[in-house]
Amino acid sequence: MNPLFSPSSHFNLANLFTMVNITCGLVATYLITQNNFFYAIVFAWVGGIFDIFDGKIARKYSLSNEFGIQLDSFADFLSFVLVPVFLIFQAVYTNLQGVWFDIGVVASVYYVISGLRRLIQFNIDAEAGEVGKFFVGVPTPLGAILLWLVYLGYAYNLIPGVVVVGSMFLIGWLLNSKVKVPHP
Repeated sequence: MNPLFSPSSHFNLANLFTMVNITCGLVATYLITQNNFFYAIVFAWVGGIFDIFDGKIARKYSLSNEFGIQLDSFADFLSFVLVPVFLIFQAVYTNLQGVWFDIGVVASVYYVISGLRRLIQFNIDAEAGEVGKFFVGVPTPLGAILLWLVYLGYAYNLIPGVVVVGSMFLIGWLLNSKVKVPHP
């Protein structure tokens, strides 16, 4: 059997798409260290596109397995939790002074823990191949989109850094809230 279409293969087509997402997250992280925020965001969004298609491919070709579920959550943690937090920390919080910097550090840690908790709980609750009509709580990709929008508000001088800090706390809370978000 072709390993690309074998649900038992760690390198099936769905998992390869997930691995491209991970690669995009790693490239985005490197670009953030170089203060190249525009291309970091481009790579993060490309990773997001691969995240959409890995699940669709897994369902269409019955490729879902426990390895793929865990791999997808790792990719989501990197691309949709760590990368946006790292971007905001590097682009926004390093410009904050005094106590606001300290609160920004706490907001970053809170968001990372909230995202990790959400992904772990999702894996505990998930059964391979099943998709509900709604997510309970904001999914990490949507959380990342909200953080990108907050960053853009800051980058275009529409909101100050302290609003970014408050937004990170709010979005982190939404990740584990009871808000229902329709599954695409």
